[in-house]
Amino acid sequence: MGRYILKRFWYGVVVIFGVTIIVFIVTRLVGDPVQVMLPLEATLEQRAAFEKQLGLDRPIAVQFVDFLGDIARLDFGDSLWQHRPAMEIVVEKLPLTLELAFIGIGLAFLLSIPLGIIAALRPGGLSDRGTVFVSLIGLSVPQFWLGLLLIVVFAVQLRWLPTSGIATPAHIILPAITLALPALARMVMIVRSSMIDELNQQYVKTGYAKGLPFFRVVGLHAMRNAALPVVTLGGWELIRAIAGYSVVVETVFAWPGLGLTAIQAIEREDLILLQAIVFTVAITVVLINILMDVIYTIIDPRLRLT
Repeated sequence: MGRYILKRFWYGVVVIFGVTIIVFIVTRLVGDPVQVMLPLEATLEQRAAFEKQLGLDRPIAVQFVDFLGDIARLDFGDSLWQHRPAMEIVVEKLPLTLELAFIGIGLAFLLSIPLGIIAALRPGGLSDRGTVFVSLIGLSVPQFWLGLLLIVVFAVQLRWLPTSGIATPAHIILPAITLALPALARMVMIVRSSMIDELNQQYVKTGYAKGLPFFRVVGLHAMRNAALPVVTLGGWELIRAIAGYSVVVETVFAWPGLGLTAIQAIEREDLILLQAIVFTVAITVVLINILMDVIYTIIDPRLRLT
């Protein structure tokens, strides 16, 4: 197991290095931070001085080598927009994004298991058809529209919950629900499909024939065997939330996490802050993938990862 984890870490380093190269190239080919940061009436001398200050006057190869050295020290420089260390901003915003992602996807995971099992117990029944219908709606509704709808209903009309911000624990309810519902729709269908397959296996019939309790046969044996695809999708949903979908939710609800900060950095062409954000997200995704592989062996000890 330790050897496998080390191998996965090595692959993760390769992935992070590749992402770093892509981000470095893209952030220098798209946009002009000097033009954004300086006033329109700035002279050519002022532009040249500012480019030299940012190190953008040197050859790309030299900039890249310096960039790799900075990464090794986790020093991306100061944000062009906020004028303070970029990693300081990332460390400040990342916990908010992780909090939103873990609560939202965790909620989807916990609800998908009982709902999927109930639907699988009677395929084609009323509960099964209702679950499939609701899941299709959840997959079809755009996430930004769902967030706005929840704000209108629960914040504006009913005034039960706040519209945006992070002042109280209640502020995370609507963003978490918005992030959870599409993931819940996908995960319920996976639980349903996996449980239908497992409930038709011979060991389930044998368990019933031996007089084992229903909850032991379904909840312990069948669900454990069906758990691998569910855990895989859960991990993928968590990665999607951190690396992409949280951007939409954070923008709609003004949740000051890493996603909203990334949008603001793009708008201001703050390539230093953007590089720090992408680098941090890449590391987070790699670590989550390694964690999911470890969880696989806990669920099914028959797996031998080498």
